[in-house]
Amino acid sequence: MRIELRVCQHCLEGDHGNEQRTQVINDMVACAERIREHKEVIDLDEVVVRRVSENDPGKPEALPVVSATIQDDQIVLNDLQLVTEGPDGNMLIYVEPQDIMTVLAGNVDEISKAVHEDVTVDLSSTSAEMISEADLGARGPNADEP
Repeated sequence: MRIELRVCQHCLEGDHGNEQRTQVINDMVACAERIREHKEVIDLDEVVVRRVSENDPGKPEALPVVSATIQDDQIVLNDLQLVTEGPDGNMLIYVEPQDIMTVLAGNVDEISKAVHEDVTVDLSSTSAEMISEADLGARGPNADEP
């Protein structure tokens, strides 16, 4: 199983002036790096963080998937995505920041349950809020009951 996180180098460094996005992307990278440190705990073979810039051809490093959108009648490669490959070879691609952050934080949480050391990643308030608001489907069939 493999994971590849693709991020914009300029967003990561704060060059675009969106402080919240920079914080969230840095949190994503921190989570991915923590996962890479303990990948064997959750049966991952590889964890890649791919930093891309505007002059980059955009090729993925590990998993051959790149998402795109259409802007002004042009196909534009997304500069933020998470691709996961399962044991069966199926790949899932996440492009929404909340989904990416939730998947990465969930992996860190799984690692924390299996090791005897602190693997916590200090998240920005924006990322923490994204995760807390994520609909993980874990509320069960009686979610509306008090």
